[in-house]
Amino acid sequence: MPSDPDPSYHGKAAPGQLFDAAAWGAAQAGLAEALARASLALGRLDGMLAALPAEARAGAVTRLALIELEAMLWAQGTPLQREEIGRDLMEARAGADLEAMRLARWGLRRLEGQGNPADLRGFLGLHRAEVSGLDEMLATRPTGGSFDAAAAEFHDMAVGLAAVAPLARGPALRMAWRICGLSAPEVLAEPAVWTARDMAAGCEALRFVPFGRHGRGVWVDGGPVPERMGRHLAAVTAGLVEARQELVRVADWQARALAAVARIKGENPARVVAALAAHPILSASMLEGLAGISRDTAERLLVRLRDMGLAREITGARRFRLWVLAG
Repeated sequence: MPSDPDPSYHGKAAPGQLFDAAAWGAAQAGLAEALARASLALGRLDGMLAALPAEARAGAVTRLALIELEAMLWAQGTPLQREEIGRDLMEARAGADLEAMRLARWGLRRLEGQGNPADLRGFLGLHRAEVSGLDEMLATRPTGGSFDAAAAEFHDMAVGLAAVAPLARGPALRMAWRICGLSAPEVLAEPAVWTARDMAAGCEALRFVPFGRHGRGVWVDGGPVPERMGRHLAAVTAGLVEARQELVRVADWQARALAAVARIKGENPARVVAALAAHPILSASMLEGLAGISRDTAERLLVRLRDMGLAREITGARRFRLWVLAG
């Protein structure tokens, strides 16, 4: 991965002296067209989410957050598939890296909207006490008064970016985060999650700006400021377009599934289809409550949808099975 533009800053200069907010403002001025494209893509995705019913909107945000975390953790070198993360959160153990899974749980909650980005200590969950593995990397960050000083320095650097649009300041803030040492160098997900939330400031329904697979080229970046911002805005635009395509894919699946189950008697099949579209991962017990049907009916309809090629079971178990839409 590319390193910071000045890797020699550690312990040799005050962080603020190595950060030129004016350079980021100048870069934005030269990238007005790219920023406009990214802003248009952001508005389209936010509007699409805002138009969804509340349950479907929450599920769509979680669906996009799982995709985002999968990409972040792979880029960090702690790979977890989105379904593993979802299975863990539903207490169906996936046998995955437990330290990475803890980071995934934290990241998913933050991408869904929990936590105040202005409170860095609370946002990062620094009240927790954990040990071993990834936790040893997390423990290399400053603690106590040293962390508070680093957070204050980061805040001052962020304030200096007031003239830069939220959607464009992500690379500057990721650089500032690393300069201030708020996370260990190996932990990519923390600054990536925080800046994803920051870039969504002002959105109506979207809680974070998704990069998906395109984030791997910019979450840790180097080079001149204009080039970094240009790559960032291109990745933002591509990520937003693909996120919208994912939601369109789910809507298309729902329309196709409803047509396929129309010949099945009663309203229950349509309720099951709606629940699968609204929730990235479902269990029969969840479906029982969501659709207002019995557990046996839920299990039977899920199996029928599987046989029709519309649903997929992801645990491979006979009991406590979890389901996602297929296709």
